[in-house]
Amino acid sequence: MKYKDNFNPTVSNNSVFNNILEEKESGKIGYYDLVHQDTTEFKEFAKTVKQKNIVVIGIGGSTLGTYAIYKFLKHSKKLEKHLLFMETTDPIDIKSKIEQIDLNDTMFIVISKSGTTVETVSIFKYINSLVKCDKNNTVVITETDSKLNAYAVANGMRSFEVPKNVGGRFSVFCAVGLVPLAIVGIDIDELLAGAKCVHDSFFAKTQHYKKIMKKGRFLVEYKHKYNINVVFTYSSRMEGFNKWYVQLWGESLGKIDINKTNQGLTPVGITGPIDQHSFLQLIMEGKRDKTITVVKVEDFDNHLKIPQVTLAGLEELDYLDGLEFSKLINMQADATIEAINALQDVPCDVLIIDSIDEHSIASLMYEYELLTSVCAKFMYINAYDQPGVEAGKIILKNKFKS
Repeated sequence: MKYKDNFNPTVSNNSVFNNILEEKESGKIGYYDLVHQDTTEFKEFAKTVKQKNIVVIGIGGSTLGTYAIYKFLKHSKKLEKHLLFMETTDPIDIKSKIEQIDLNDTMFIVISKSGTTVETVSIFKYINSLVKCDKNNTVVITETDSKLNAYAVANGMRSFEVPKNVGGRFSVFCAVGLVPLAIVGIDIDELLAGAKCVHDSFFAKTQHYKKIMKKGRFLVEYKHKYNINVVFTYSSRMEGFNKWYVQLWGESLGKIDINKTNQGLTPVGITGPIDQHSFLQLIMEGKRDKTITVVKVEDFDNHLKIPQVTLAGLEELDYLDGLEFSKLINMQADATIEAINALQDVPCDVLIIDSIDEHSIASLMYEYELLTSVCAKFMYINAYDQPGVEAGKIILKNKFKS
């Protein structure tokens, strides 16, 4: 009797780990080892940049990770340079951002892994119509064999490499993120140190390995019941992280698996306490199809207090007087967590960031990169391609030809 099957029983933790380890050691997937890179070249270049305004021209993975870190840190750092992102072909957005800066005091960083991203090249063309872009005010970050790199070389512009084995949405810890962040004064060595702590723990099979494997397995095994994953961040500084997470999760995990079955976990990023007054109602009494991850900041390094001001008719709220806003927002987070846990049928976990610094945000982001890879292995999908996105790009190009 002959027998043939395409059954795919649930993969074990060891199988997932060994697969990831093999990818790492073979160099097939490059983001794993970005934590070990030498940053000297980036830091030395950053010292040479005299312009006050730094404009990143890119989209998606070329900007979202950098924006997440910059947004998280910029109010805690004394940054002398202003970092701006031009990502969209919306003409109103382009015009409004151009009006915010002195083009003659601006360094342009053009980022495209492929070198032919329509949005990026379109915006760069427009910038070139307003100011002369040359080796004195423009740097390029792309693959070494791209047309954009060839353009940089032909015009004597400085260029930095996006490694071929590092996908755009996993690229924040290479030149894509480290160059602009170093220029504005963020400690990129501390960023990599934070990511490395998670890397070392995961590959040593200690704390982060256990946490990531447990969460990844749960999310995949219950994906048909809880197919929406909500990240509820209790800090307005994490708005950028939410956007980055949505791309990382959605573009990596919305795929067709080896059995030709459509898969996907749907990311939602919301911010507390703002969304306590909107999305929380859906969590509490809506359909039970969501997992919740609450992200808190333990130390905001800010002691702004509610003043002792009595408002006529609102005396009953005077108990707020003297309370630090950082204490209030964490009390609000704790109340939300307690309310969700009391339901007993909404899966919820809590991540606590130590403080507002490079180490903390990088640790969180690298942990989510690893979690994404783990979920993809459990789902029998490729986390690192995006054929659905490519289909739209092909249609757009054909529209220009017709």
